[in-house]
Amino acid sequence: MKRWDELSFYYTDHYEVPLPPGHRFPMEKYRLVRESLLKSQILLPAQLHPAPEAMDSDILLAHTHEYFYGLKNGTLSEKELRPIGLTWSEQLFRRSMGAVGGFLAATDSALEDGFSATLSGGTHHAHAGRGEGYCVFNDFAISALKLLGAQRVKKILIIDLDVHQGNGNSSILGSRSDVFILSLHGEKNYPFRKVPSHLDVGLPEKTGDKTYLSALADALSQIRSENFDIIFYQAGVDVLREDSLGTFDLSFEGVMKRDEMVFDFQKSLNLPMVMALGGGYAKPIELTVAAHTNTYSSARKFFI
Repeated sequence: MKRWDELSFYYTDHYEVPLPPGHRFPMEKYRLVRESLLKSQILLPAQLHPAPEAMDSDILLAHTHEYFYGLKNGTLSEKELRPIGLTWSEQLFRRSMGAVGGFLAATDSALEDGFSATLSGGTHHAHAGRGEGYCVFNDFAISALKLLGAQRVKKILIIDLDVHQGNGNSSILGSRSDVFILSLHGEKNYPFRKVPSHLDVGLPEKTGDKTYLSALADALSQIRSENFDIIFYQAGVDVLREDSLGTFDLSFEGVMKRDEMVFDFQKSLNLPMVMALGGGYAKPIELTVAAHTNTYSSARKFFI
């Protein structure tokens, strides 16, 4: 594995997406996270690369023709768009293609260097034929199917620690034996109809650091003996107690310990890892930015 300062990371905030005033999705967080990582010198400018757009054929590995071309051509109905929660625009389509392209590029970098990440992504609510929950295309599913189809890996582990269960990941990949999805999430939080993963750990409202970290340690121990070739990590920080869309009571220290447990698990198995930001909706948004920055700070400790 390469040193931290030799690793590559991909950002999407060069795609500008217009949203109505007062929209609850914090699109600005992606720029703020990149600026925070640079200001704190956790990442250097030379390590950051604008995410390229995915190809149409990449998206069609996981999504239906009808859904993809409806988005590309702007012909989806209001009813079809409503579950996504974002207003359609050409900029939204291009940014969504960039988010997938960034994760694909990060996956290639991780296989070569040992670790990489995208400063966006983790769009685990997007299903084959529809988007949901601010997720347009499913970057994890597309990347997994591309790697497996090209026979570059034999088995993929998805560790999904967003507070919301990745129902799209599970609806696309949950029946496969060459993917294993571990999800720790709020039992009574969105999505209210869960799609079973390979290992689901639903936790109650107000779950705090001790209970959460114990559950994560137990889950990781259950899969330690499996033979994986790469880890996809969805590092959502909407587990924070301050998050407006979360149900947990984790502290900043608890989230950092969570990340350290995952990175320690990765290093102990000597597996490449690719990471996506996942959710984060604290008010003020600077709390979410700080938590995402802490995740990268935790990762750096394992690559110095």
